[in-house]
Amino acid sequence: MKHRSYKGKLLYLTDGQGEMGRETFHVTIQPDGTRTMRATCEMDDDRLIRDVILTVNKEWHPLDAFVRLSIEEQFVGSTWYRFTDHLAECEGFTAKEGRFTQRFDSDNRIRFFGAHPLHGDAWGLAIWKRDKNKDPSKLGMCFASSHLPNGGSGPTLEPADNSVTQHRYIGMEEITVPAGTFQTEH
Repeated sequence: MKHRSYKGKLLYLTDGQGEMGRETFHVTIQPDGTRTMRATCEMDDDRLIRDVILTVNKEWHPLDAFVRLSIEEQFVGSTWYRFTDHLAECEGFTAKEGRFTQRFDSDNRIRFFGAHPLHGDAWGLAIWKRDKNKDPSKLGMCFASSHLPNGGSGPTLEPADNSVTQHRYIGMEEITVPAGTFQTEH
């Protein structure tokens, strides 16, 4: 087998309260640059568990995903997603709405899918242009599995902020966290 992989764990920390949750992830990278992340997110205060499988191509465009959500030990929903050059679609089932299908057409390639693992959010940085002398550039059509900051709804296919996200590259910064001191970009 010619793939490579890495795995890790993130702690969700809150000042004065300590650990409020955690995320484990395992990523495989194929020789063609396609990568698949498998993540489990646990948020103690919300009693939320989210399981995510997300695949992107070598240009970090989303290809497909699966999200399963439980809150307070109860099933909330599970949804399968697919992305092409001009389409974002999903098939899902939630305890509240039952079975559903969503489809969104796009003139451009779907640029990002936020399934709410922090490690997946970090993947979004890979598609941004890192030039602080340029005006904010448009990321393109983006979607999320939930409109809530903790990802605690759906999971559905939610267009993000009128489907256009803007960003600006700030530069390098050194930060110190419990895991050590790192050079970071933001």
